[in-house]
Amino acid sequence: MNDFPARTLRIGTRSSPMALAQTEHVSKLLRDLIPDLEIEVKPTTTKADRWQGDLARLGGKGLFVKDIDAQLQRGDIDMAIHCLKDVPGDVPMPQGLVFAAMLPRADVRDVLVVPEGSTVKTLADLSPGAAVATTAVRRKAQILKVRRDLNVIRVRGAVGTRLEKLEGKMGDLQAEAMVLARAGLERLGLEDRIRHEFTSHEMLPAVGAGVLALECRRNDGPVAALLERLNDPKTQTEATAERVMLHGLRGHCSMVFSRDGSKFVHAHIWGEISNDPGTLGARVSAGLLRQGARDIIEGIPH
Repeated sequence: MNDFPARTLRIGTRSSPMALAQTEHVSKLLRDLIPDLEIEVKPTTTKADRWQGDLARLGGKGLFVKDIDAQLQRGDIDMAIHCLKDVPGDVPMPQGLVFAAMLPRADVRDVLVVPEGSTVKTLADLSPGAAVATTAVRRKAQILKVRRDLNVIRVRGAVGTRLEKLEGKMGDLQAEAMVLARAGLERLGLEDRIRHEFTSHEMLPAVGAGVLALECRRNDGPVAALLERLNDPKTQTEATAERVMLHGLRGHCSMVFSRDGSKFVHAHIWGEISNDPGTLGARVSAGLLRQGARDIIEGIPH
C-alpha cells in the first residue's frame, strides 16, 4: 500500500564514503516500499569531518550529526540517517525531531586490521611497544587493559583513508595494527581486511553500535509513517535500553572506564521483570553509579 504523497524525499547525510553507502542502502529499502519514490540525497561535510585533531577539543562526536540536524529542523531536508553511536546520549533530542525507525542491527564487534603482509593475528602477537591505531577512547582503554605495553595512537579520517595510512600510502602513521568496526568494513565491502574479531567480552562495543537511525521532523506525518515501516522492534528495544543507561550516566559514547584502561566498573542485569527497556537501562545505570562510575566519567575527555 502506498499512501505517501507525490513529493521528493530529501535525505541528509554525511559526505563520507561510508555515509553515502549507508544512504544507498536506506534508499533501496525505501524504494522497495515505494518503487517510484523520488529521492534526493543531500550530502554534508560536517565540522567534525573537516577537523583532523582530537574531537574532544571540538566538542565531541555529536558534531557529526549537529549540522545535519539543523538542516532537518530548518526544513532543508526531510530525513537524516545517523549512526546511532555518534548521537549523544546525555542530551535530549533536538527540538521537533524524532527517530522514526532503527534498522536491524549490524554486527557490533570491533576487529583487528593489519598491514598487508603482516603475520600478526591477534593483539597477543604484537611486540612490546607496538603501535595500535584507533579513533576511540573506548577501544584504547580496553586494549590497554589487556596489553599495557602497547602504544595506542590516534588516527582520524574515513575508513578508506585510515587503511591507506596503515599501509603507509599516506601520512606517517607507522602503526602495526588498527582497530575498526566490523559493520563499517562490511558496508564498504572490505571484510577481507579483517584479521581478528574481538568478542564483546574482549572489547565491549559502543552504545548504539551497528545501528542506523532514521530521523525526521515529529510533525511530518507522511515521512514519519513511511520510515516507521522500516523500524526493527528488537533493535529499537536494545538501543532504548542502552541510551537510557547512557543518559543516566550523563555520558557520551564511551562506556565506563578510565582513559588509560586502569579503572573499570561493570554491571550486568538480565531479565527485567516489566520487560521495559527504559527500566532496564536505568537499573544498569544505577548499578554503575553505585560503583563510582561518575568519578571515572568526569575524567574522560568527550
